[in-house]
Amino acid sequence: MAIAVKLDDLLHDRRMTLTELADQVGMTLANLSILKTGKARAIRFSTLDAICEALSCQPGDLLRFEPEQARRERPRRAKEAQADERPAERGRLRRGKHGIQQRDL
Repeated sequence: MAIAVKLDDLLHDRRMTLTELADQVGMTLANLSILKTGKARAIRFSTLDAICEALSCQPGDLLRFEPEQARRERPRRAKEAQADERPAERGRLRRGKHGIQQRDL
């Protein structure tokens, strides 16, 4: 993902464990771990606010944009992924006998 979460660095700098942060912020350890490992797809402003307050930091200290990684890892849309998995289709669909779709090849 193009946005990197630097939670691990901040915790190390402040000599704090993820468990201690989870207790202060009121989040589960599992959800903070997902955020720390970079597997989270989104973060609520209220969560960001609570983390920044507990760590005495700014959102920019916690998040970093990595443009090179953004170009390499463009998320593909579901339709594109499905199209890649299907064999190439040729011809045009038409209604055949009994309303069943048939392909003209």
